[in-house]
Amino acid sequence: MSSEVVTLSKRLSWLLRHGANEAGLAMNEAGWSEVDDVLTVLAITRSELDLAVSQNDKGRLVVAGSRIRACQGHSLEGMPVTREALEASWEAFHPDSPLWHGTRVPAIEGIARQGIMPGQRSHVHLAAAAGSQVGKRSNVDFLVEVSPACLGEAGIGIFLAPNGVVLARHVPCQAITGLRPTSRAGRTGEHYALGLLGLAPESGGAGAE
Repeated sequence: MSSEVVTLSKRLSWLLRHGANEAGLAMNEAGWSEVDDVLTVLAITRSELDLAVSQNDKGRLVVAGSRIRACQGHSLEGMPVTREALEASWEAFHPDSPLWHGTRVPAIEGIARQGIMPGQRSHVHLAAAAGSQVGKRSNVDFLVEVSPACLGEAGIGIFLAPNGVVLARHVPCQAITGLRPTSRAGRTGEHYALGLLGLAPESGGAGAE
């Protein structure tokens, strides 16, 4: 992918995930905007937009007829989107196997206190498999194992975006059932992290990547 396409893809992602209000782009509560409005705001052509959408490395953007939106990853502050409208536009997901969330060593203390929170985003991003690159950050120290059954018991819905990212509003501490180190820092801090999370060593260490 050329640097120009990468730059435009990033501009589109920013606009449709975080910058609609700031840029004056009309958008509904599910994140949809008119393609023509996006072309005007970014001063680009339709062919440029189509190329950026088709070559986006994680399939973050989708076009349907005259409309375009980001599949997921929206900010709530400063955007017209709502959690309810986004969830209504996604597929309800009922996995039988664990979900995974990539994180870094410094984040473990906060996760131990309040679970996995979405921060300024609408939802926590999860991966459907430990080896998946979909919905999982790169360069992380740990994969946190999340129990779908525990999420359901807590009344937290699980959703699947069109690009395969799994989403939940938050992950409470009781839904965290394991930990896998994925870096040298993760392996060094594994015992400390397991202790903070109240997990036994066998809950994650044996399957480390």
